[in-house]
Amino acid sequence: MIHIKQIPERPSREAIDAIAKFSPATLHEAQGRRGALSSRLKPVDYRMKLCGPAFTVKSAPRDNIMLQLAINYAKPGDIIVVSAGEYEEAGSFGDVLANACLAKGIGGLVTDTGVRDTLQLRDLGFPVFSLSVCIKGTVKETLAAVNDPITIGDELVFPGDIIVGDADGLVVVRKDEALAVAELAQAREDAEAGYIAAYKAGKSVIEVSNLEPVLKAKGLVVDL
Repeated sequence: MIHIKQIPERPSREAIDAIAKFSPATLHEAQGRRGALSSRLKPVDYRMKLCGPAFTVKSAPRDNIMLQLAINYAKPGDIIVVSAGEYEEAGSFGDVLANACLAKGIGGLVTDTGVRDTLQLRDLGFPVFSLSVCIKGTVKETLAAVNDPITIGDELVFPGDIIVGDADGLVVVRKDEALAVAELAQAREDAEAGYIAAYKAGKSVIEVSNLEPVLKAKGLVVDL
């Protein structure tokens, strides 16, 4: 018997808003280079972004019945995250289901299988990150778990973790670490702003990054 359950503990609005200010790359670096999902998972349009709590779903390959159940039970703002076995040759999601998601206020979809109707998805503006684009249809046969921990893109994702995506990729932030990670991300952005200011003021990369002692220790000799 399969039980449909909601996310057991959602992150606070404060935590989601704090994390949403930063790119996945900045968050990945800020939390010790953790949480980056496989670079094979990409948005169907480079302008798409998402940030919200993970509504996790397990799915059999080439089967979208669990995705449809997730759309039915997810809450506004949730990011549906589907682990479907890294199966590329299936179009499990398209413009019809995207309209269903938009009508419910769902925040986006991340799936390690294929999607289709990408022109319409771009026009709709619903954020979709997938492993592939494939026109092949799916069946509706196999029930599986909802809001259990899943593995997707080589990362473990717990229901309620915060998923962030943009043109460069995806990162997962543990909900109980979100506010601390946001502080670290802000410190990183402040530091990078300082580097940019230094470059504009005429300093070199070697000066700004303090590379001279490192290069000297490695025996670099420059003959110019």
